[in-house]
Formats: sequence, C-alpha cells, structure tokens
Amino acid sequence: MTIPESVRNLISSGPLAHVTTLNSDGSPQVTLVWVGIEGDEIVSHLHLHQKLKNIQRDPRVAVSLQSPSKNAIGLQEYLVIYGNARVTEGEAVPLLQRLARIYMRPDADFPPAELRDRPGFVTRITPRRFAGVGPWSS
Repeated sequence: MTIPESVRNLISSGPLAHVTTLNSDGSPQVTLVWVGIEGDEIVSHLHLHQKLKNIQRDPRVAVSLQSPSKNAIGLQEYLVIYGNARVTEGEAVPLLQRLARIYMRPDADFPPAELRDRPGFVTRITPRRFAGVGPWSS
C-alpha cells in the first residue's frame, strides 16, 4: 500500500505515536515511540522489550498519532495506521539520529555516544489501512 502524502506530512512533523501490539494472552500492549517513514513502511526503533516479542509472535499492530490540526467542524484530527510489523536487527542508531532531529531539535546528537555501538532493532510496519479524522480518512 502506498502511504498518502497527507500521512507522510503528518509523520514528518514529529507527532508521538502509540504503537499497540498484542500480548500472548490477547491483551493490548501500548508503547509511546518516535516514528518515521522509509519507502512505504512506517519505522520505529526498539530495544529488546515486550513489543518486540509481541511482534515476533503476532505481526498485527495499530499505530495512533494526533495531528496538530482540526478539521472544518473543529474536531482534532488523528491518524490510526493498521498494519503488519516485522523486526530487523541493526540500523537503530542511524534511525534514532534522524528521528532525534525531528523530535528533539535540528542539531540533536542522539543517542549518547556510549550507546552507539549497539545495533538495536528497527520495527518496520507495512500499512494495510488508514483511519481516523483527517485527510487520510475515506
């Protein structure tokens, strides 16, 4: 699925994202993360946390982001991305450095030097459907 320009614009503005995965008992697990776009995938970084284990077991995820905009009748716009995720090892540091310049400040130097030798993990989400209130909704 191609990511619409409206979704690309929202994500490039740096809204925090809530990623929801499924625990082994079927209950939701929600984490606040930074997100970006690479090609037609939503990307985020991970350490070896519960969400990584959940994605390895069940790739279904939902990601919600709040837009700074309101629609014509005054409702706060938000985006929900439903998709399948996969986890790759490595390349987390360059991704974090790129996202830190959006989420922290343009000259951010992150992660700290002592953490840069760790490969980390990257979550890659292939969107199946977009929902919410905003130009990405049908």
